Amino acid sequence: MINPLDMLRDPFMQSALVTGLALVALCASVSVLVVLKRLAFVGQGVSHSAFGGIGLAAVLSVGLAGAGVPTGWLTQGGVVEFVIVLAFCVGAALLMAAIADRTTLHVDTGIGLLLVASMALGGVLVEASRKIAEATGVPVGVRSWESVLFGSLASNGWNDAIIAWGVALAVLLTLWVIRRPLVFWAFDEQASPAFGVPSRRMSAILMVVLAVVVVTSMKLAGVVPATAMLVLPGAIALKLGSRMGTVTAWAVVSGVVGLLAGLMCSMAFDVQPGPCIVLILTALFGVAAAVRRG
Repeated sequence: MINPLDMLRDPFMQSALVTGLALVALCASVSVLVVLKRLAFVGQGVSHSAFGGIGLAAVLSVGLAGAGVPTGWLTQGGVVEFVIVLAFCVGAALLMAAIADRTTLHVDTGIGLLLVASMALGGVLVEASRKIAEATGVPVGVRSWESVLFGSLASNGWNDAIIAWGVALAVLLTLWVIRRPLVFWAFDEQASPAFGVPSRRMSAILMVVLAVVVVTSMKLAGVVPATAMLVLPGAIALKLGSRMGTVTAWAVVSGVVGLLAGLMCSMAFDVQPGPCIVLILTALFGVAAAVRRG
């Protein structure tokens, strides 16, 4: 039997716990909106759009190195590479919203279009960067997709925890400032313009926030845990309440329970924490659905 206090004694689990709590704050804060607006697919769309950003960062790194420009600031997994990937994903998210808003296509179609296009672009750019590196003899390693798309909470250090909390606080502050128009738009998008709430602006802001949340979560926890934490806390909360304050609280509670139980299972069975967290959250959704039916 694993003692919960063991997590507080293990240095790796300490940083994983602090980082995980930041991810809960990030994902749970928007999870209810994601479920209400039926944007569950956006996590997959934005995360896989990162392929394009990875390819762009790889070409930029190799090209600058070939020209004799020092590229120490563009290290693999560094802040600059993360910013490039994040900027690419934010642009993709805005395009997804624009396609849905300005055409007859639904938002999930826009997500699908940008997803496959970004993956294809990323594949071309990564392959091109490898060929450029070989042709110029540049000793620059090209970052693999998997190293960006599939992270692990257990491998994060305190620097990652600081970054996670910095992003989380920025997202929470943004949501707090626009909370009233955003909630009004989320519950009644059709009527919101008549009450002075700009529908397009709210949609764009939400997509940008989601892009930041998804890319940060993906880097620190991996695609599957990031998507699960973006969707399942909101789905669980909406089974247990109807008022926005109540469901947001339930989303945070379920996220924290999923995180703690997942980390404990990870220690008990010596497996990655990501899959454990996903399975715990899935089980919690089953319990919430059963309580709702009862």
